[in-house]
Amino acid sequence: MNDSHLATSGRSCAPVLRASTEAHRGFTLLELLVVILIIGLLTGIVAPRFMGQISRSEVTTARAQMDAFRKAIEAFRIDNGRYPTTAEGLDALVTTPAGATRWNGPYLQGAIPLDPWGTKYQYLAPGPNGRDYEILSYGRDRAPGGTGDDADISM
Repeated sequence: MNDSHLATSGRSCAPVLRASTEAHRGFTLLELLVVILIIGLLTGIVAPRFMGQISRSEVTTARAQMDAFRKAIEAFRIDNGRYPTTAEGLDALVTTPAGATRWNGPYLQGAIPLDPWGTKYQYLAPGPNGRDYEILSYGRDRAPGGTGDDADISM
């Protein structure tokens, strides 16, 4: 077959584009309301679970930090023959307290961190109920006492 015949026949090989006779339509108000309702329901189901997980992770972080303090306090006691006093506090783990001639610290790297809610940990020596010491975080409400997510965390 001759290629010149196709080129001179006057017919185009490109597809024909026809204008759509149907107009483009948008979403109705009802359809938008249904989508918003579904998103709201999903948020209501997922958000409380997510927030509960955040709260549990903050408590876990506080307990992990308090455990690191406990280990450092025990190392301090081994070196110095005593626990830090309430007045010396947790700072005795990173800076030499007055009169501590056998201090072999720092017992923690860096500064004493704040609890997950942004407040200082409390240290009492001696602690309540005959314990040698107590490390305490007031929790989410940053006040003594509380229940649930606002409960104090102590070690």
